[in-house]
Amino acid sequence: MKIGEQIRGLLREPLVHFLAAGFLVFVIASWRGASVDPSDRTITIDEDRVTWLVSQFERTWQRSPSPPEIDQLIRDYVKEEVYYREGLRMGLDQDDPIIRRRLRSKMEFLAASQVESAPATEADLQSWLASHKARYAEGTRYSFDQLYLGSADDPEISAQVPAVKRAVAKPKDWRTLGQAISLPSQMAGADATAIGNEFGEGFAAALADVTPGDWQGPVKSSFGLHLVRITQVVPGRVPPLAAVRQRVENDWRDATLSERQDRAYQALLDGYRVRIQKP
Repeated sequence: MKIGEQIRGLLREPLVHFLAAGFLVFVIASWRGASVDPSDRTITIDEDRVTWLVSQFERTWQRSPSPPEIDQLIRDYVKEEVYYREGLRMGLDQDDPIIRRRLRSKMEFLAASQVESAPATEADLQSWLASHKARYAEGTRYSFDQLYLGSADDPEISAQVPAVKRAVAKPKDWRTLGQAISLPSQMAGADATAIGNEFGEGFAAALADVTPGDWQGPVKSSFGLHLVRITQVVPGRVPPLAAVRQRVENDWRDATLSERQDRAYQALLDGYRVRIQKP
């Protein structure tokens, strides 16, 4: 691979974007005054600073500030800068857990926003679609049994799930278990539309992630929580990525967010040597 292609590939890597953005934060912080000399008694408000203050006001209030409001913005900034420098002069920024947590919070927010907005590659989406064909297949039909457990807002339901699962595994009529509800306990050869009409679209979509055979769940519907046993799946046609790209990308983004955040943090951690001395 040519060096130019390697560089272009590296520049497309989301972690590189994250690290660059992290560096940008510190550059901006320095520009704003984070590296100011506490002994410096001169506060300069130049045109760039006034423009920045005005843009912050416009973002907040969705209008331009009046001349008196601009003067007040400047006075507030000067006041903030005075207190900031005096705080530095007194060493209040040293070993302060509140400041450390605030900086960590800002960096985590930056990391999350960078990772969340990082575009998925074509390979990522193709791999996701290939691994979750049933979720996007058109015309897939399911035959299943369902047992209604109760409202999703009932805190006792989750605690009851293990006992109900043990009960349905025994050779008895499983319909006598669970709570009564005016929903079909079984559906045969039903597509997503038919299932959605009865249980809600979320329930219909969730069946794609249920492994046929054993009772599984709970699966959430528009009515509450259910145990589900899929007895047969007749696969439908899997559309090309272009036809379902937005759905695939949204699902991929939601499912891999935590993993991508962990990778971003690991990339930062790899730049440090950590020494731990326990008592």
